[in-house]
Amino acid sequence: MRGPGDEVPASPESSEDPARARSGRIIFLNGTSSSGKSSIAQALLQILDGDPCFHLPVDAFHAMRARREVSCEAMPQLLRRTWKGFHRAVAGMAAAGNNVVMDHVLSEEWRLLDCLGLFKAKEVVLVGVHCSLEELERRERERGDRPPGLAARQFHHVHAHGLYDIECDTTTTSAMDCARQISNFLPHQPVPTAFEQLTAALRPDLPTAD
Repeated sequence: MRGPGDEVPASPESSEDPARARSGRIIFLNGTSSSGKSSIAQALLQILDGDPCFHLPVDAFHAMRARREVSCEAMPQLLRRTWKGFHRAVAGMAAAGNNVVMDHVLSEEWRLLDCLGLFKAKEVVLVGVHCSLEELERRERERGDRPPGLAARQFHHVHAHGLYDIECDTTTTSAMDCARQISNFLPHQPVPTAFEQLTAALRPDLPTAD
């Protein structure tokens, strides 16, 4: 019996040319704080068929940071580095052939532009997670672990790019029902994907994918 730290014998796949390795799918959930992204992600992990998915939430990356005081002047750059590292971790997992469910808050344009330059656009399913502002504020008060008004500040920015493969609304729809909508959509994702269209429109500097 092997332990967690024991080496696993090399398989034929381990010698595969990295340039030809299968890229994993990224299910990209975008919505404000408290919109239900993480709950949808957890539901997706329960119902998706095929290879196991990994849920990579951006909150987990913020939580990894050492618990020490950071000045107001230094915080914006620290947060930017955290977001950029999160993007690259997701890209790396997918490049290694893993399917990923990520949740994000595209409240600043540079975040989307950075992701467009990192992810294989045809393998991204961009999901808009909507919720009414009234319900977001109610959830925020109930949770008590978010700065008051955070969702309201993000509300008019998160979906500004305006294009998705599929959208869901958690105001009255459960996370599991939203996950089922997404799962049922996956075999029918159109071409070009939303990410391919956004790349063409917003990142013309990038080389065209084969």
